[in-house]
Amino acid sequence: MTETTPRLLRRIRVDFPDPGSAEEIARLVADAHESERVQAAIVLWGRGNLARIRDARALATQDWRDLLVRADLADADWHDKLDAQLGQSEGS
Repeated sequence: MTETTPRLLRRIRVDFPDPGSAEEIARLVADAHESERVQAAIVLWGRGNLARIRDARALATQDWRDLLVRADLADADWHDKLDAQLGQSEGS
C-alpha cells in the first residue's frame, strides 16, 4: 500500500475531523493510486464528503485523468494548485 504525503494527510484530517475517520479516508485514498496528485484530486473533489470520496476513488480506478480534470489538477499549473491547497511540499 502506498502512503499519503504528510501535507495531504494534514488536509484529510481537516476535512474529516471525527476520530478515526481521517485514517480510514487516508487508507482509501492511498489504496486508489500511488501519485500524490491523484490522491489529492480524490481528497479535493471529496470536499469532506465520504460519498464524494468514494465517487472520486472509483473514477481514479477507471481513468485517473478524468479525475484530474474534475478536480482541476489536469493543467500544467497543478503543482501550484496543490501547494495552494495543501501547503508547500517538504521537497520544495
